[in-house]
Amino acid sequence: MTATLRHPETDSAPAPARGLGRVRSRRRWVLVGFLGPAAVGFLIFFGYPLIATVYFSFTRYDLINAPQWIGFDNYIRMFTTEPLVGTAAYNTLWLVIVLTVCRVIFALGVASVISRLKRGLGLIRTLCYLPALAPPAAATLVFVFVFNPEFGPVNRFLRWIGVEGPLWFSDPALSKPSLTLLVLWGSGELMIIILAALLDVPQEQYESASLDGAGPVRRFWHITLPNISPVLLFGIVNSMIFALQFFTQAVVAASAASNQSDVAGATQYIGAPQNTTLTYPIWLYVQGFRYANMGYAAAMAVLLFIVSAAFTVILVRQLRKASHVEEAA
Repeated sequence: MTATLRHPETDSAPAPARGLGRVRSRRRWVLVGFLGPAAVGFLIFFGYPLIATVYFSFTRYDLINAPQWIGFDNYIRMFTTEPLVGTAAYNTLWLVIVLTVCRVIFALGVASVISRLKRGLGLIRTLCYLPALAPPAAATLVFVFVFNPEFGPVNRFLRWIGVEGPLWFSDPALSKPSLTLLVLWGSGELMIIILAALLDVPQEQYESASLDGAGPVRRFWHITLPNISPVLLFGIVNSMIFALQFFTQAVVAASAASNQSDVAGATQYIGAPQNTTLTYPIWLYVQGFRYANMGYAAAMAVLLFIVSAAFTVILVRQLRKASHVEEAA
């Protein structure tokens, strides 16, 4: 009999196994090919800017001269010798708390009302969503006109019923609440998301609770909230990030209420009235593009990123703990 010679590498594994390995390798390279452009874009437009911002935060940089390494001087200045950072941080924190609470509650309330409609649901849903499509600058200009103390429709109506209207955006005590009303008016996007979650709650649970004698409040607390809690978590995190980055509406409102039309970074009325609308991102922008303190602005951006990430992580963990406790109960 003649012995058959076998190559040790070629015949070490059965033919089906080798074929399966080649298919997996081919699929792996196809996956890499599809993910490659996204990974390259992520590195170019997020990874590199993030690393560069962290580096520039430790330098003195004005976009013209070469960066000079100064260590933690920008951060020390931020917490010691910069007076308006505290004001901007307070205004931003106020907006984070008030905007987050009001935006989620308002969107949930409107969505709850719409979900109970029997007729015209599509029309009402569209009308409530339309303000979210308005550009922020244009919507702010319209809002400032509507709430104008002298000739705005709101104050005219108040005078017609015998009430003297406030100054709204021109009043330091009402400037941030006026911005809050503007944001609530344009919160149709979050309302649509919560409405979809409400319509997805199983009706059998409501029927069973009704048979057990549960009232509307108990049904909402024990059925609606647990079912839509992931969507509410998204709304809270989204609202917090939105408030931490609040910029366009505050700049346009301050300029329009002061009868100025200058661009951001050139007008002296940013933060009007009396710096009550001066948010942290606005002051960061002014430092970087008006005063050319790019190193200091980078330090402010790094701090804002850290605070945003910390807020998000803490909130997500706390809400997850609360949901686990409710499931255990």
